[in-house]
Amino acid sequence: MGTSSRPIIGLTSYLEQAQTGVWDLPASFLPKIYFEAVTDAGGIAVLLPPQPVDAEIASSLIHGLDGLILTGGKDVDPARYGQEPHPTTDVPRKDRDAFEDALLRAAIDENLPFLGICRGAQMLNVALGGTIIQHLPDVIGSSRYGAGGGTFLVNDVAVEPGSELSSLLGGDSSVAVKSYHHQAIGDLAEGLVVSGRGDDGVIQAVELPSVDFGVAVQWHPEEDAKEDARLFRGVVEAAARYRAQRSGASE
Repeated sequence: MGTSSRPIIGLTSYLEQAQTGVWDLPASFLPKIYFEAVTDAGGIAVLLPPQPVDAEIASSLIHGLDGLILTGGKDVDPARYGQEPHPTTDVPRKDRDAFEDALLRAAIDENLPFLGICRGAQMLNVALGGTIIQHLPDVIGSSRYGAGGGTFLVNDVAVEPGSELSSLLGGDSSVAVKSYHHQAIGDLAEGLVVSGRGDDGVIQAVELPSVDFGVAVQWHPEEDAKEDARLFRGVVEAAARYRAQRSGASE
């Protein structure tokens, strides 16, 4: 893939208090492992910081991209799905929630390929009208998906045959993944379909059949991207097709 044909992939980012040198201030950032996975897969990574946004701004941003990745991060505000916060739920990052909601809606409207990762899967479900299980240990009786302390736990996910996820994974019926979450999709939003579950029934992957490429996973594929880049290759290849189609349509 030539440099000029490489698709531009936007990645949402954190907005948190951060320290660097003598500075301690609010800053937007994203762990290198995310955008390195995109560039290794043949894409050009562009970071998207949370910022004031409306439908017009979101549409303008989306028109500058060939693909979108919603990355991990803090819990989605429970007010967005009509619940009071659980004691373990993070303090809301309302600016990021609003920004990503608008981007998702614009991406779906434009049929822009997108991949949701962990929080990104939950954000997709909430944006389309679904809910979140705010603390999985209350439901499944263990912390198998979220040890805390920066430690990722390995879990197996059963992959739905015939799904986009199955295609991306070469037809594998299961995949071992790295988990770091205490929440998960609850009531599934209308329009989404489940493409992966844990052996305890917890939803681990969803997709949106109404678009050409709309996949979201509860785990962290960036953690394994050096050994298994299939999801990142999938979104980058879908973005390359989108870029080519858009270029052809404008000629």
